[in-house]
Amino acid sequence: MTSPVSQANTKFISEAIEKLRSYVRVNNLSSWQCLEADLSVADVSTCDFSLWNLAQLNAKGHIAWTGGQKVIWLVQKLVVPQNLQGYPLKGLSLRLSLVWWADSAQVYVNGKLVLEGDLFDCSLRVLLSSRVTPGNEFIIALRLVSPSHCDGAVVKSLLIYESTDENHPDPGFVADELAVMQRFLETFEPESLEDLAGTVAGIDWKETNRLSAACPQDIGAFGGSRLEEKDAKEEKKEFENLLFALRQRLLESKIQNINSKIYLLGHAHLDLAWLWPVSETWKAAQSTFESVLKLQQDFPELIFCHSSPVLYAWIEEHRPDLFDAIQEAVKAGRWEVVGGFWVEPELNLIAGESIVRQLLYGQRYVLEKFGKLSSVVWVPDSFGFCATLPQFFASAGVEYFVTQKLRWNDTTKFDYGAFWWRSPDGSQIFSYMSALVGEGIDPVKMASYACEWQTQTGLSDALWLPGVGDHGGGPTRDMLETAQRWQKSPLFPKLEFTTAENYLQQIKNRQENNSPPAS
Repeated sequence: MTSPVSQANTKFISEAIEKLRSYVRVNNLSSWQCLEADLSVADVSTCDFSLWNLAQLNAKGHIAWTGGQKVIWLVQKLVVPQNLQGYPLKGLSLRLSLVWWADSAQVYVNGKLVLEGDLFDCSLRVLLSSRVTPGNEFIIALRLVSPSHCDGAVVKSLLIYESTDENHPDPGFVADELAVMQRFLETFEPESLEDLAGTVAGIDWKETNRLSAACPQDIGAFGGSRLEEKDAKEEKKEFENLLFALRQRLLESKIQNINSKIYLLGHAHLDLAWLWPVSETWKAAQSTFESVLKLQQDFPELIFCHSSPVLYAWIEEHRPDLFDAIQEAVKAGRWEVVGGFWVEPELNLIAGESIVRQLLYGQRYVLEKFGKLSSVVWVPDSFGFCATLPQFFASAGVEYFVTQKLRWNDTTKFDYGAFWWRSPDGSQIFSYMSALVGEGIDPVKMASYACEWQTQTGLSDALWLPGVGDHGGGPTRDMLETAQRWQKSPLFPKLEFTTAENYLQQIKNRQENNSPPAS
């Protein structure tokens, strides 16, 4: 039995994490100027937006505006300072991390459209510069349209400076490594939190505050330089030495569970007909599949999965060139068709005859076009499951059932992550409650999930499903670049792409060595 978690140690470590992050991250949500009007981009680019109203935050800390397809423009001017709290910024990359709730969104940088999103592609990191110089200026403009059914909101706006040199990580990266270690210790070795707190306390941070005053929330407030070039280099070297010393001490802390692995599988959930017509679904599928294939050229490690044979059939008819490319990716083991059903049906509503036909048409198509039956039924967003499903699956050549919907229950938590599900006739299927879909590569969130998974199941290796979803999208370049960065961290579980079938076979074999199947 593990020892109770020391709140004092947790608080001390958390404060150190936030301090490290403050050297390279700035919340600029309250710095946006706003205008509720549908102007053209040209009008916004030429107007004096300093005369606009400063955006107000509501009780939730969000920028909100009226629903019903209303347009709002948010604009702000960013000026790169010499430093944040004494940490020199020259040479770092700069990204703007945004989260919104809007029917559509466009992000402009210096008058140029750089990214678009919607209600479901709503969490983006915009690269403003791969290498900043103090004094660089950026005019950022957001055009947002509120949903028809509710108010719109900008939930998050965060400026993030990052090092591109893996040998010299920035304070924010080290802060996240420390947060990951804290999560694992709190879960598996709470008695070691005192040692971790001592490690953090052993670093002398006094020198880092030598030149810093309180950091304004508005990064644009930094106009001039307070450091000469020589002093900046010396100051940065001091920070690097401190960060190196902290990482070395963290590496000396032996945490067995952090040596586990987090498998990755790219995914793009796509509701065939929800808040949009079916004709838009075809376009979303086409753009999603094209995006994945293009990314796989630059990221050969990327493995992607998708369900719904109906979409593949449409692509085969209307884009045979794209379909051929998908078939080649399937043959190469870089694309997994988790078909099973013809679509992802609502399994509490349809009749048994419909379930049979879903499996018949789905499996027949996958076998004919991709060479084998799908061993995985993939229904992450179905709201319920009838008790007889294992019987249907066993008759259709399906070996694994996957959903994540039962994680949505905030009242009664489902007890199992990997288990045998038995139907009334005695048929059984190996079943898996996956991580949530529609997630990015967030190391702290992934570490928390890995700890939760291992605590619940006793299995050390977790599966994470990066990719924009609901309206398609899939993994983004930023997600994959972030994953590559964290693959090189000695303080994070190993990352490796896999298929759903391979992962499920692995955990099934481990479960079979334990207790006998349970109903």
